This record gives sequence, structure tokens and C-alpha cells, in this order.
Amino acid sequence: MKTSNANYIERRSEIEHYFDRTAAQAWERLTSNAPVGRIRATVRAGRDQMRNTLLAWLPADMRGLRLLDAGCGTGALAVEAAQRGAEVVAIDLSPTLVQLARERHGQAPVGGQGGGIHFTSGDMLDEGLGHFDHVVAMDSLIHYDTADIVAALDRLSRRTRGSLLFTFAPRTPLLAAMHRMGRLFPRSERSPALTPVSQEHLRIGLQARIAQGGWREGRSQRVASGFYTSQAWEWHR
Repeated sequence: MKTSNANYIERRSEIEHYFDRTAAQAWERLTSNAPVGRIRATVRAGRDQMRNTLLAWLPADMRGLRLLDAGCGTGALAVEAAQRGAEVVAIDLSPTLVQLARERHGQAPVGGQGGGIHFTSGDMLDEGLGHFDHVVAMDSLIHYDTADIVAALDRLSRRTRGSLLFTFAPRTPLLAAMHRMGRLFPRSERSPALTPVSQEHLRIGLQARIAQGGWREGRSQRVASGFYTSQAWEWHR
């Protein structure tokens, strides 16, 4: 299974442009308590359920642990992890969303367990971010193909001691239909296309790339809420 770094960089640039310019205001509203339309309400509910699922897979007491929130958006998951005592590095490609996260949550320790958050914009695969006990990538890999997802998780696994929690777009008839419909919109209105992938193909790729480092698959759960469908997967040492 081969991957192209150029392909990853091209997709990363598309995603950064979309979330930092085209959709920043829409995401600010979606991640707030402001009223939204019926379709966006299903997406909001699905994202809330997915975030709660991933948080349930993390330790209840995270004092002394370091967490990477890879694709942090406006910071809701990072805040919960910090409240459990984790030192969180929350990174997103969009400087606009990161600034919104700072405005909403700040960077000071949160809660009474000594955790804290460092918000920053950039590439979640940057080795300069250091090593972590846990990595969470919620809906930040859903625009990449199987080979690029495997390559990204391989790089993250080398700097992670405990678990990798991530989501991907599962290959379903509904997502395939939505993918085709998305091509009908004017180019200026399109979000970066989801790339539905096979969990079995992902499994084969991850077993070949990270299993030799002691990684094993754990829990998996699909969240489907109207126009939101995403599959959570846990891999741990």
C-alpha cells in the first residue's frame, strides 16, 4: 500500500482553505448553542455523540498524561480532556478556528485537576509537537484515502505511548450517494469531499504498518445521525 506525500499535502491545503475561509462562520455557528437548520442539527447531534464516544475511551483521570487533539476545531474535546487533568496540545489546520477556540476557552488550566490546553494551528503530523500518551483525531482524517490515513496513523503511532483514537468515513451506500451529490454543487460551494473507506482495508494497512510496533485494534463504533456518519476506532499498545 503506497501513499503520496504530495497527495496528502494537496488535500491538506484544500481542507485548510475550506475551514479557514469558506466555512469558518458556518462552523462557528455549528459548534455553538445557536439555532441551526434541520440538516445542521443532525450534524451537530452526531458530532456531539462522536465526541462523547471518544472521550469515553479515554481515562477518567488524565493527570500527568499528554494528549494530542489532532484537528481540534473549536476545542470542545480538548476542554474535556483538560478538565480530567491532561496536558493537551490542540492543533487544527485552520488558524481562524484555533483563534475561535482560544477566545472561547483560553489556554489556562481548566478545572481542578491541573490540566491545561495549548492551542496552535498547523499540521497534526508535525514531529515538533513531541510525544503523547493518547492521540485523538476526530473527523480530521475523513477527507483522505486509505493509504494516506494509514501513513498518517503510522507517523502518529511512533510518538504515542498509549492509544490512537480516530474516525473515518465508512463506505456505505448513503455516503457514496452523498459523495456523488456533492459533485453537483458549484465548485465554490463544495466542501472537501469525504473519502469513504473500507474498514477491512484500513485494518490490513494498519496491521502491516503499526502492528509490528505492538499496536492492536480495540473498540469500534459507528455514529449515524441524519447527514452525519462516522466510524470511531481505537488502536492501543
